Amino acid sequence: MAVPVVLLILAAGMTTFTPQLAAQKVEIVNGVRVVHNQGKGLWGKNPEVKLQPVLKLGDIDSPDEQTAFYMPIAVAVDTAGHIYILDSGNHRIQKFSPGGKYLASFGRFGQGPGEFNYPSWLDIDASGNLYVTDPFNDRIQVLGPDGKEIKTIKFTEGKIGNAFVLSDGNLIMTDPVAGVRLNLAEHKKPASLPKLIRVINPEGKIIREIGDRLDMKDELLTNTINAVHMTVDSRDNLYLAFPFQNRIEKYSPEGQLIWRADRKLPYSLEVQDKGSIERQGGGISIRTPRINRSSESIAVDGQGRVWVLTLARQLKKEEQASVGISLTMAGGKQQVGYRVQGDSELRHTDAYKLEIFDQEGVLLGEIPLEMFVDHIFIYGDKLFLVDKLRGGTVHVFQITGESSEVSF
Repeated sequence: MAVPVVLLILAAGMTTFTPQLAAQKVEIVNGVRVVHNQGKGLWGKNPEVKLQPVLKLGDIDSPDEQTAFYMPIAVAVDTAGHIYILDSGNHRIQKFSPGGKYLASFGRFGQGPGEFNYPSWLDIDASGNLYVTDPFNDRIQVLGPDGKEIKTIKFTEGKIGNAFVLSDGNLIMTDPVAGVRLNLAEHKKPASLPKLIRVINPEGKIIREIGDRLDMKDELLTNTINAVHMTVDSRDNLYLAFPFQNRIEKYSPEGQLIWRADRKLPYSLEVQDKGSIERQGGGISIRTPRINRSSESIAVDGQGRVWVLTLARQLKKEEQASVGISLTMAGGKQQVGYRVQGDSELRHTDAYKLEIFDQEGVLLGEIPLEMFVDHIFIYGDKLFLVDKLRGGTVHVFQITGESSEVSF
């Protein structure tokens, strides 16, 4: 029997309601603002912001080695407008001028200083230092704007997930990207579910944990359902979007839930297949759960508006692409390999759109997209759309419209 995935709001006591907001239902549950968005949002059919194409950086088929990206995954921009692209499949960071001119390349495959093994994330601090999440080397490397290593952060508590650097120098981290949070060996079930997000000091120690998981009473399904995309704003507020739940959240820097929002979706998020884990001898076989996806990435602009990359419809079979992961042992060390699977020649689709929410979780409007997008980033008045699996391209747009002019 299919298990419905819904956002359950349980109130201990009376729930109070605020006035209706033009097709948005807003309620306060246990002191938390909860917004149930309906329709196309307050802007209706005419979004008050527009996207003006500015640059196209990289292509998997580029004849220029410096712009022939393979699985680009993250973008960072410094105060001078220099653009840094984490070219994960090539184990490097490519630096460009604000106008898109290639400037430098940092990194190569390996385990030494300034070397990477399929790095998974990139962030930048106020000084222009780059924080590179390098999970298969069990570390985060901090590089200067010139690419030279400043320090390495090793972790002794848990696996390494994607990390953002906060204004106080601490890091905020999700669960690992490559795979779910799964204990492969037989074990005693923990008394309670772990939190969603960890705050970690510069020495790699956990300071606190943030966010509650939805318990599906099944380890594999629970870990899948609680996958999350994360971003932070300039004030260290935290924003989460859940790919397999109709759930978007904002937290204060201290970890307090400020609001939660959902919206009307044109498809169901019920579990179609719970997946399975089969252990036999020293081997293990995992069949991942099958669920529709609702969110792919999240970003916040200088006005505090929350942008969510979501699906207007589910991808057709011929549009689907994924990353195959192979693990081998050589010389007593585990080696990993990534390979894009599916039709990587496709470039255009009407399956994706951007949803824009205000600072309080109310849906303002949406902007349809005409390309495949895996991640979004916003720096100043620039929106970066990353096509990781197909074109290997970063599309740069200027956000224009009333009250949207913010410079680098």
